[in-house]
Amino acid sequence: MSSSYYETAQICMNGHVVTSRLNSYPVHSQKFCDKCGAVTIQTCQNCNSAIRGDYVVPGYIGIGDSYIVPSFCHNCGKPYPWIATRLKAARELSDELDGLNPSEREQLKKSLDDIVTDTPQTAVAALKFKRLVAKAGIAAAGVLKDILVDIVSETAKKLIWPT
Repeated sequence: MSSSYYETAQICMNGHVVTSRLNSYPVHSQKFCDKCGAVTIQTCQNCNSAIRGDYVVPGYIGIGDSYIVPSFCHNCGKPYPWIATRLKAARELSDELDGLNPSEREQLKKSLDDIVTDTPQTAVAALKFKRLVAKAGIAAAGVLKDILVDIVSETAKKLIWPT
């Protein structure tokens, strides 16, 4: 029996999945995303490792699409471009929030890196983030949620947006 393996995924720079089985179905490859027009990649921009796609177990038929877009490269640990882009947007928005003083804006920006990873610091950062965003107002909270909801860790998501 053959060994299990990861397929290669092709994902656009904004995080839209083109295919999670590029090796098996190269015909699904696209140079540009059909959702946003961004360039697509299949390797880490830092170390050139293939982006992990579906995990294939020969002889087993998976049901449904359970592929989850990775946030960080499994080989070098660097964030993929879609994570870096969203974090940059959230940081830029933090600088524009009228309801926060400069010190609070910096605290909000510092909490961002910790809410996208699952570490012992995540819960602390999530609670700081939630408190500061509440102070910034409902409109700011909504925009930040739209930017970050797909990239924050499950722990942070449960603490910040518990529903």
